[in-house]
Amino acid sequence: MLQFKEKIMWREHKTYWLQKHFVYNVILSIIFLIIAFFINQYANSYISGHASNYVTDIVLDNIPTVDVHLIFSEGAILFILAFIFILSREPKYTPFALKSIAVFVIIRSFFLVLTHLAPPLGEIYINPTDYISQLSSGNDLFFSAHTGLPFLLAFIFWDKKILRYSFFICSAIGGISVLLGHLHYSIDVFSAVFISFGIFHICKNIFPKDFALIK
Repeated sequence: MLQFKEKIMWREHKTYWLQKHFVYNVILSIIFLIIAFFINQYANSYISGHASNYVTDIVLDNIPTVDVHLIFSEGAILFILAFIFILSREPKYTPFALKSIAVFVIIRSFFLVLTHLAPPLGEIYINPTDYISQLSSGNDLFFSAHTGLPFLLAFIFWDKKILRYSFFICSAIGGISVLLGHLHYSIDVFSAVFISFGIFHICKNIFPKDFALIK
């Protein structure tokens, strides 16, 4: 049975990767994602010089600070590796997933430059040499990527029941961890699920062919 499934998987890979249009589409998706990360870097640079004061938060004011560095940092690495592995098994999802993530990053970057709150009081220490510090300024609060990105992927992989619920669980773990670590305000976490749901529907409409491929 396992060998049969492996044969089907490799046959599916050959079906997609031998199509020039699919290959070009994947390359375009990767370029789009790289551009999105450059925009994110610019947004982080901008807000680093414009952060104001922290504000009170009804949730954070009533919970202790917990060291969640392992989940916040190393957990994020495992999540990225798992996502790459999933795409290696499900190639048809690659264009839509990468483009959707790029739109997610760009929309989040836009939101970042609108409001410049300082991180919550009592946030855990993140080593400046940590890889995640290269992607985040620490002031990029609204909205939470640790919560929103897995939530978005849950809808992208909706037809894969195990993956759908796995991504929902990852979203919950991400949201809870950044709150316990006082790394995000509660509005950053709770708004992320609604914004990510909206981004999914935006991407369905602007990338209809890619979405049709996963169906």
